[in-house]
Amino acid sequence: MQFALYQPDIPPNTGTIIRMAACLNIKVNIIEPCGFPFGEKSFRRAGMDYIDQSKITRHKSWDHFKESIGSSRLILLTTKATVAYTDISYQDDDIILLGRESAGVPEDVHKAAHKQVIIPMTPETRSLNVAISAAMVLGEALRQTNLFPDHTGI
Repeated sequence: MQFALYQPDIPPNTGTIIRMAACLNIKVNIIEPCGFPFGEKSFRRAGMDYIDQSKITRHKSWDHFKESIGSSRLILLTTKATVAYTDISYQDDDIILLGRESAGVPEDVHKAAHKQVIIPMTPETRSLNVAISAAMVLGEALRQTNLFPDHTGI
């Protein structure tokens, strides 16, 4: 299981996702360009001391990222989907794709995803914070695939 962040805009959200991924042993792909200078300083507050424990791969472009994913499925979290994130079966090697906070993903990226999913919300609301959304979808994917880290020694 992995995350892919498409041209993220907001460093604290990216740092929060990196921290969550480190805690859950999930790789994070950053698809550039970012809307901020990419680096530890940008993530320090939200990512705290988890930056060193994280698995981050930077991709210079969408095309570069696509070439690197092999047969993994892209699961795009989008407000344009009609299928709830709880209504699909996740696979161990899925990549959960998150769009830019300000604009989502362009149409060609949307079409490249193998599945598009949405978090059902009340009609009066537009969207959740991207890090909150990432946590919800990742939690369901890890539950279904039984990929949560072993906690029996705790």
